[in-house]
Amino acid sequence: MGELRDVIGGRAVTPVFQPLVSLASGALVGYEALARGPAGTRWEAPATLFAAAREAGLDGELDWVCRAAAYRVALEAGLRTPLFVNMEPRAWRTPCPPDLAGVVAAAHDRLRVVTEMTERAIADDPSALLAATAHCRAAGWGVALDDVGADPMSLALMPFVHPDVVKLDMSLLRSPSEPYTAQVVAAVQAYAEASGATILAEGVETAVHERIARTMGATIGQGWRYGRPGPLPATAPAAAPLLTPASRPASIAGTPYEIVAPRRPVVETTKGELMPISRHLEALAEDGPVLLACFQDAQHFTPATARRFARIARHSPLVAAIGVGLPERPAPGIRGASLTTGDPLRDEWNVIVVGPHRAAALVARDLGDTGPDRDRRFAFATTHDRDLVIAAARSLLRIIAPAEGADAAGLLTPA
Repeated sequence: MGELRDVIGGRAVTPVFQPLVSLASGALVGYEALARGPAGTRWEAPATLFAAAREAGLDGELDWVCRAAAYRVALEAGLRTPLFVNMEPRAWRTPCPPDLAGVVAAAHDRLRVVTEMTERAIADDPSALLAATAHCRAAGWGVALDDVGADPMSLALMPFVHPDVVKLDMSLLRSPSEPYTAQVVAAVQAYAEASGATILAEGVETAVHERIARTMGATIGQGWRYGRPGPLPATAPAAAPLLTPASRPASIAGTPYEIVAPRRPVVETTKGELMPISRHLEALAEDGPVLLACFQDAQHFTPATARRFARIARHSPLVAAIGVGLPERPAPGIRGASLTTGDPLRDEWNVIVVGPHRAAALVARDLGDTGPDRDRRFAFATTHDRDLVIAAARSLLRIIAPAEGADAAGLLTPA
């Protein structure tokens, strides 16, 4: 591993850049930065380099090295076009090495960066996702969701990223007649229409691919048809003004009940009478949406509930159970989060479902009854308003810990 440490410690990583173009005019829109190890060595292939760094526990530092190298070259070239840089939200937890802080700060001041994230990283560390996207947007940078369609689960996580750019995976261009492709494209187009986000098609290699990309709603293309990864041009051209920020969802503070109840009718009823509503919302998550639930105490996450949630988790990118005394892994595939007895969520029973085609929430507050469990009274409200449901879900994502074994993965695509 000595050679690997020399590569990372010596900052011996070279960025290359692939152009992004307007599908309507062919004009340059921006570049995506990609990483390469030292030429002629076994570390030249980025997949090999990143895999070895991960094994050695050096991947966090390598991430910063790669991103800073891309920033440095772009700054030196006077790049005026947007620069797309892949980052996984878990890297937000890794401090920037002091020797790279200057170029990172300069990038914040002088570059137009679009940070790309993947659905896998979002599911691994939701709280880091929220921190990373908030940081990017506070800096005036854009956010993109990468490889949409490569994994059926990616669509369910799109609302939490709320990207300015949605990048369609190259596999969609190669199977335009498949029902799954139509499903992905319809969901992405609906999101783009509602938010104003830009659709970008990856892997455009032919005129046929280009035509298909346009039918899918893409306005930007990336692929060998427009250029392979390489150095930036000596004179950085100006970009066509095609990238505009997506509309921002309202930020609402509080617990799910505090977010939803003031905006929806509140009714009092018993736990037994709420159970059918809860089960109905759980059923909505059977085919892939995110499912987040608060159970007050671990005793309410019964073996039968654990079995239902584990079954849902086989088809969902993220299923979480929250309550006092719940472990980090309360059942196979389930993310757990334990509450303190003084946490306001201790008094709430929430079931929240978010997917590409549906959003629903049950929020309920315990009225403090004693006696039989099914007879305990709750004040509750339900909503299918997408923005309200997502706001409630985001309030829970902040307390879900990183997945076991989650690492700080590459900030540049190892491709």
